[in-house]
Amino acid sequence: MISSNLASSFAMENSKFFGIQKELELNEGYQKTYKKMDELLPTLPRSKGWWLDQLLQYQGFWLSNHGIRGSMLIDDHFNPRPTDIIVATSPKCGTTWLRALVFSIINRNSFDFNNHPLSKANPRDLVHFLEAHIRGDRSTVSIDGLLSPRLLSTHLPYSLFPKCMTDDASSACRFVYICRDPKDVLVSKWHFANKLRPKELPPLPLEEAFELFSNGVSHYGPFWDHVLGYWKASLEWPKKVLCLKYEDVKKEPSGCVRKVAEFLGVPFSPEEEKKGIVEEIVKLCSFESLSNQDVNKSDTRSRENPMSNSDFFRKGEVGDWVNHLSPQMSEILDKITEQKFRGTGFSFH
Repeated sequence: MISSNLASSFAMENSKFFGIQKELELNEGYQKTYKKMDELLPTLPRSKGWWLDQLLQYQGFWLSNHGIRGSMLIDDHFNPRPTDIIVATSPKCGTTWLRALVFSIINRNSFDFNNHPLSKANPRDLVHFLEAHIRGDRSTVSIDGLLSPRLLSTHLPYSLFPKCMTDDASSACRFVYICRDPKDVLVSKWHFANKLRPKELPPLPLEEAFELFSNGVSHYGPFWDHVLGYWKASLEWPKKVLCLKYEDVKKEPSGCVRKVAEFLGVPFSPEEEKKGIVEEIVKLCSFESLSNQDVNKSDTRSRENPMSNSDFFRKGEVGDWVNHLSPQMSEILDKITEQKFRGTGFSFH
């Protein structure tokens, strides 16, 4: 008979052996993905980026090489859970706002509204940006270690996610998506790009940004294809994908908060309604509240992290495009939008 000490020692050694074996298997798998990336990237069509990086066309969308690396790591190594909640957006469509709203809805019983994490941290620090987090770690290990339910964020088009996340009707992994009038998206992205461009580079002219955007060349674009991917998925899997419009959330924020909570399976109780919890969340996550937090007024940048918290807050208005776009620009974008969405049942009006 084996003594208890010997058995315990044997179990520890066995566990260590299988741990090392698993690590080697993971490393080998990641190395295959890295090699595939290195072989693929030089072959992709390229276009001028909006700030430093070039954009590459990958499976029908324009991404930075970092975005492609994140997408490939997710496709090869990410293990979705039925409880995962993915906050999905095309850039400059209300990403910060939606992150704050979903975080507050999910965690409404965990924090006091008078001493809330959103008063001390930018929403991007509370909701992990999936493809960037994985790319930075060069693995999915840290994401795999998060407790459920995992609240994650992404800019990736729906079609770039692995089929186990998008085509399985039985999967409860849910996407909350928000989109916005492309004219406001263009103007917001143009301002954002000029904040990020190095001082030695001249500002990006609006006319050049307009040409890039209208030709579909923007981060994670074409914008219209990005929207349609999630819209069509929401029609096919309404319990899996929820599509919101920025303009609707601005007009009826309380109704949209209730809609998101219902979709995520955590509807507000009569007691919560009576206490005004919905209104508390709307107030906490409003542009005025978030932009006035000291943490979101910071303007610190570095070469490693060129984006400061203040970069994510400008106006947050609907229709600001009228102050920037010419009538001809507006007409061209409206025509593209009408053509792209014709017959899909989707409209911004």
